[in-house]
Amino acid sequence: MTAAVDLLAPAPALTGRITIETVLLSANSSRLCYRVRALRLPDEVHPDSFALELAGFDADHDDVARLLHSTSWRYHGGAVVLTYVGLPDPSPERALPVSPRRLPYAADRLAPTLPGVTTDDVALHAIRHLAYLRRTDPLVAATAAASPELWGLIERLDPAVAGRLGQPSPAAPRR
Repeated sequence: MTAAVDLLAPAPALTGRITIETVLLSANSSRLCYRVRALRLPDEVHPDSFALELAGFDADHDDVARLLHSTSWRYHGGAVVLTYVGLPDPSPERALPVSPRRLPYAADRLAPTLPGVTTDDVALHAIRHLAYLRRTDPLVAATAAASPELWGLIERLDPAVAGRLGQPSPAAPRR
């Protein structure tokens, strides 16, 4: 096992593979749709800046309907994948309809990595996270007010935060 790095001390160069993934949301014929773009994070580039670029958003902060939010991370294919959700999708032509369903969950409390996570799972998690933030974060609520059609579709899904997605009921304690 490699030694941990004390992040409060001057940081040595940390190397590794990080992928930035953006789940871009749009509305099409009263259906919530998404598409995903993902690329390896270049060295010396901040993940937020790269996600903004990957989403196809410029840095125009005057568009109050636009939102980019970090929703999750996972280990996949030898890399850490940082997932962002962005809306509205600036190029929704190839977006796929969201299909609401129960999300998978980890069966082992000491091994939280799921055996398989699909693109649909990632998108659904991001959307449900946004639905939760719509109720708890004033910035997200203001963004939602600027794009009622898209957010109306997001609101149809049950809001949730990480750790509350399709978790089974805890087993009764053994006696």
